[in-house]
Amino acid sequence: MPTVVLTGARVFNGDHVLEGQAVVLEGDTLRAVVPTAEVPSGATVHALPGDTLLAPGFVDVQVNGAGGVLFNDTPTVEAALAIASAMRRSGTTGLLPTFITDDATRMREACEAALEATAHPHSGVLGIHLEGPFISRERAGVHATGFIRAPDPRDLDYLTALPRRFAAHGGRVLMTLAPECVDDATLRRLSASGVVLSAGHTAATSERTAQALQAGVRGFTHLFNAMPPVLNRQPGPVTAALLHDDAWCGVIADGVHVHADNLRLLLKVKPPGKVFLVTDAMPPVGTPVTSFTLQGRTILRRHGRLETEDGTLAGADIDLTASVRHCVQILGVPLEEALRMASLHPAAFLGLQGHRGRVAPGHRADLVLLKEDLSVHTTWVGGQLQRAE
Repeated sequence: MPTVVLTGARVFNGDHVLEGQAVVLEGDTLRAVVPTAEVPSGATVHALPGDTLLAPGFVDVQVNGAGGVLFNDTPTVEAALAIASAMRRSGTTGLLPTFITDDATRMREACEAALEATAHPHSGVLGIHLEGPFISRERAGVHATGFIRAPDPRDLDYLTALPRRFAAHGGRVLMTLAPECVDDATLRRLSASGVVLSAGHTAATSERTAQALQAGVRGFTHLFNAMPPVLNRQPGPVTAALLHDDAWCGVIADGVHVHADNLRLLLKVKPPGKVFLVTDAMPPVGTPVTSFTLQGRTILRRHGRLETEDGTLAGADIDLTASVRHCVQILGVPLEEALRMASLHPAAFLGLQGHRGRVAPGHRADLVLLKEDLSVHTTWVGGQLQRAE
């Protein structure tokens, strides 16, 4: 297996920015980080620009679409692969294609397609995110309320068998649900099977949310959005997320979905590592298109927003590199932590921290090379290079 060495750039290994180090790749695995003077003889050396930063590739657990493709429209292997390819150009080397509330047959089609895509070498598809259909009608957002339902025995038999099937290819199954719409016994069954549970599109009380966290819910989907605000006598799911140190919080950092001060408060209150970035990206990301159709509704791209004609937000018009820039430039997050929020922390949320999110021996050779302005120069997925320009 040929050895490839990346040298010349600074290296962010997941903890610190290192100078004078080279990264050694063998196939799809990162074998070592060594001083530049100790590059193995006989290796193929790629000299990177000296003003760049080599970092772990980004992991996005919530991508509805990109590059003109919407997973709900075409729940196929080709669609999942196309979405991953489109997002790769902006530094995302691993993602979960996200399928929002829809009918049961199409949901299963999406799962089977994502499973096949996950099995493709170097696809960047890490599993599937089912956002619904077991959510609150009150907090549905743009989800079609006609498809919202309670889980039935057939659902549970299918869903609880999925994690083992995905795990055969290193994949994960993430499900967003409303705690008030699913009982504790069902939460425990799903969690015990390996489904990663996240609370979202919910109107649950803080008490019910706390119970669900004890029953297997692991985190929160786009915290603050599609859930009630904090009120003096009705604190709701947001307060539960803030109070429970073990709970993970995904957030959309685009300057549209959540006020900057709410994100600063979240980062101040939560223990280090428990807040991660998601995009909630939709088909326009990576394209010049100005509108698309979501389950029969026209979604407009205007003023940095994706919204229905009446102004309801419908996903986000952002990629993870732009999210990192927003964290650094607007929120004042240190660069190292902003990069972890886009790589190590979401990987840990999915239980993939031993393989992704660090530039360290034994990890996947999934990398992003960033310019000084924090735009993407190059990505590698499984050791395979793809230029962004």
